Amino acid sequence: MTEAAAVELRTLAVAIAHEGANLAREMQLGGIDVADTKTSAVDVVTEADRAVEALIRSRITAARPDDAILGEEGDDRPGTSRVRWVVDPIDGTVNYLYGLPDCAVSVAVELDGEVVAGAVVAIPTGLEYAAARGAGATRDGQPIGVRPSPPLAERLVLTGFGYQREVRAHQAACVARLLPEVRDIRRMGSCALDLCHVAEGSADAYVEAGPQPWDYSAAGLVLREAGGRFDLLDGSRTFDPYPTRNVVVGAPAEGWDTFVTALGAAGFLS
Repeated sequence: MTEAAAVELRTLAVAIAHEGANLAREMQLGGIDVADTKTSAVDVVTEADRAVEALIRSRITAARPDDAILGEEGDDRPGTSRVRWVVDPIDGTVNYLYGLPDCAVSVAVELDGEVVAGAVVAIPTGLEYAAARGAGATRDGQPIGVRPSPPLAERLVLTGFGYQREVRAHQAACVARLLPEVRDIRRMGSCALDLCHVAEGSADAYVEAGPQPWDYSAAGLVLREAGGRFDLLDGSRTFDPYPTRNVVVGAPAEGWDTFVTALGAAGFLS
């Protein structure tokens, strides 16, 4: 795919993500209740999750009827074009439910399994992160880049926790071992926005065991296009339904090896 084609897909992803964020914001004004749960009682779904995903799916289908769609809340939609859209209608649903700011709509576009375009739009503010393969990453249309990587002891690390009890216990133990080795650790509640924070230089690294493709696909491309590294690494433990390669890691490229070594020592990695 040419850079121009990737930029065109980015433009569409941005427009659709903003429309989804606008709907989520409007629905929040009327009050939000839990509509359902998934892996546990704390893994919640709201009516807004479902409404936003339905809207996004309808917009994608209208614009590109031959593309496949993978969404967090709906069934996979097959396609014939080699292009697949990966959608998280609300990343950070618990934050959204409580009125906290770190929640976003994430829309990514893959070609033959490789992400080529994506957009992450914060629901409360409309703040937009976007990227196209080979064209760089932006925040509200302005170029962004990762910060220079300091020594490990001076790095601010972002992380998250899953919703299953045994997964949380493992993640918490790993974070407890990592904490003394770094400047500090933050848990803000949105994988997509966390990766974008690393991309814009407002954090030094991100790690979490268990996020799914809809959580990280768009933001992972933003980070890569901002000069960072993003990858899925083999975890030290596996949990249903997580595969062996379940640890999502993002950091500036120059500090990657040091951070990954620290994650291994903390027990995140096999």
